[in-house]
Amino acid sequence: MNTTHLHLLLNHFPIIGTLIGTGLLLWAIIKNQDNIKLISSVLLIIMCLIAIPVYLTGEPAEESVEKLSGVSETMIGLHEDAASIAMWLMGIAALFAFAAIIVQLRKGKLAKQLFIGTFIFSAICFAAMARTGYYGGQIRHSEIRSDVSAGQQNENETQKKDEMDKDDD
Repeated sequence: MNTTHLHLLLNHFPIIGTLIGTGLLLWAIIKNQDNIKLISSVLLIIMCLIAIPVYLTGEPAEESVEKLSGVSETMIGLHEDAASIAMWLMGIAALFAFAAIIVQLRKGKLAKQLFIGTFIFSAICFAAMARTGYYGGQIRHSEIRSDVSAGQQNENETQKKDEMDKDDD
């Protein structure tokens, strides 16, 4: 297994796991279920930890696919930028989750506010992770690209082909 395979294997976990953790945390906040708040917060921290190797294998994955036919360099750039933002948000959500767990276990008064903060950042994080996944899917899957990015990709492929033809002369 190489880094590209690892990137593709793990990249869905932070997206789906963050959605599940966020939904579970919202339910726990509404129902005031402390044990479920703790479980959902631990899940969000685990998703952050899984997101680290996903993020770190992104660059090697890019290098292995950027020269392949049908790969959109525009989408690679968008995916890369979105991943950076998503990782920062995931880190913030995990820090809030960790703080909420510690304060809850110590019976602190700020636990409720920290869980709400965790929910807010994890919801924003899910949106950022989903956006990252959306761009990531478009890197190689031209069938899901919008008309604009597909048209731009066709133009880029034509330019590459012209450059290769000139090199052959």
